[in-house]
Amino acid sequence: MNFLEKLEKQILIADGAMGTLLYSYGTDMCFEELNLSQPNQIKSIHRAYVEAGADVIQTNTYAANYLKLQRYGLEDSVKEINSAAVRMAKKAANPDTYILGTVGGNRGIKPQSISIEEIKRSFREQLYCLLLEGVDGILLETYYDLQELETVLTIARRETELPIIAQVSLQEPGFLQDRTPIIEAFKRLETHGADVIGLNCRLGPHHMLTTLEEVPIPVHSYLSAYPNASLPTYIDGKFQYDSDSDYFRKSAKLFRDQGVRLLGGCCGTTPEHIRAFADELKGKIPVQEKQVKIRENIVVVPSTEAKREYPPLQDIVRERTSVIVELDPPRKLDTKKFFDGAKALKEAGIDALTLADNSLASPRISNESLGYLAKTQLGIRSLIHIACRDRNIIGLQSHLMGLHVLGMNDILAITGDPARVGDFPGASSVYDMSSFELIQMIKQLNNGLSISGKDLGQKTAFSIAAAFNPNVRSIEKAVKRLEKKIHFGADYFITQPVFSEEKIIEIYEATKHLDTPIYIGIMPLTSHKNTEFLHNEVPGIKISEDIRNRMALFKDQPNQASIEGIQIAKSLIDAAMELFNGIYLITPFLRYELTVELAKYARERANAIRRNNHVQSIIY
Repeated sequence: MNFLEKLEKQILIADGAMGTLLYSYGTDMCFEELNLSQPNQIKSIHRAYVEAGADVIQTNTYAANYLKLQRYGLEDSVKEINSAAVRMAKKAANPDTYILGTVGGNRGIKPQSISIEEIKRSFREQLYCLLLEGVDGILLETYYDLQELETVLTIARRETELPIIAQVSLQEPGFLQDRTPIIEAFKRLETHGADVIGLNCRLGPHHMLTTLEEVPIPVHSYLSAYPNASLPTYIDGKFQYDSDSDYFRKSAKLFRDQGVRLLGGCCGTTPEHIRAFADELKGKIPVQEKQVKIRENIVVVPSTEAKREYPPLQDIVRERTSVIVELDPPRKLDTKKFFDGAKALKEAGIDALTLADNSLASPRISNESLGYLAKTQLGIRSLIHIACRDRNIIGLQSHLMGLHVLGMNDILAITGDPARVGDFPGASSVYDMSSFELIQMIKQLNNGLSISGKDLGQKTAFSIAAAFNPNVRSIEKAVKRLEKKIHFGADYFITQPVFSEEKIIEIYEATKHLDTPIYIGIMPLTSHKNTEFLHNEVPGIKISEDIRNRMALFKDQPNQASIEGIQIAKSLIDAAMELFNGIYLITPFLRYELTVELAKYARERANAIRRNNHVQSIIY
């Protein structure tokens, strides 16, 4: 009797987590590689589930695809790992045990991080490996992104007549990550040919049952559920699940009442959890009908529009010359010089004060705190840099929500220098996101939705700047990155400091087809030593040989070197203002008197250009 024929007549018990047990044994590596290096350990876990009463076991191949194996340098071992996994499952199985070839989802909470074409190629390779080894069916599990699941399901259905189980992971009871209702998702999976549709991972029995109460028993497929043991806790550097097997035993009948025919476990579950399910339901006849709970209609109040104190910088710079100045938060707790500088820059007429986010991975006073104080005490607009390095997705969204509440709407989204370049040995980089995804996240907040698709009750009003590094070998490739950032939602760009008039012209020629404004970065050099450090050791900065030679002339004359640095910066401002409206001044070492002088100079040049244009318009 094949898998589907058996499922038509009785409830089948599936196995539980593989990774949880391996993790509990102290394994902290690529679990799928253990099919090759420790096959007996994998076989013993399969066997433990079979002895606990599992009718169905899945291969240890959840992440055995090119996209995930390449993280460990194992991308060329896809066939070897998948083939070994099926062999181990077969050795552990009883004659009547069904073996499902498992393929896990690749797109998590960042759906755009992997393209559909990459997913197709990776999936086909893994699928063929599993089919060649003779599995009894294909299990597609832990898919957060419905588009990805529909894509791979369509391919699998075209390539095999074997049973296919398609399981999604919920963002919250009743809804997927993109807010698709589970009822709609199940209908779409049925349409694409899934024989069994269901839920797995992320939530425990309670929330899965709450969701299934709203789902009618499908007409053309069967229901499955693989709940987590519980929500994990983090104790002494390890994740732990506290739910005991007795809780699963009590929930088993409730899953049957909701029409589930294939019941297993996901994260945190062990053979004891599966034994509890088997003791209650193994061989039981499934229910044929049930009462569906109707979700009450919820009146969604449209997110209210956020208000801004200042017009967006991208609008200002389109209309006139705009000068913004970076003034880094101090490394020490004395903030007097910082606020003296902020006040002087405001008096110089700048449009915004920009504050870096622990630049060069070195800790400074929070830019959010100083930006808010500058805004409330001095009345100056603060443009806050946000790096992806120091916060995970939760922290990034929380940070952005806090900035919105404080009325700070100007953001520069950057990936950030890796922690290893800083002065905190042992610090780690988070990088849940890149700058592209951070920009996209901020745009979603502007639509009143969190990154997980939940309604925030109010739209943010962030104006999003993105970084542009023109100091590269191929400016064409750099511009391609700009275009991608525009696609993700960037409103304007701020460049790394530029140190030659030729480079400014090159930037103009390479970007003149873009409608998105650009602020040209200009930083006054302070000494020959400073110049050589920037050129040779700071990522993203290159200084022309001509300027390095000019600064070298004053190697032993610090005051004259500073004057020369100012003159170089003024000539760069002149060149930039011929082609761009945006000037971005970077203050070195909190020496704000340098950028105050340059800001005043830029204002005077802008006024002179405006007067000249006015005279020309009268003449003509």
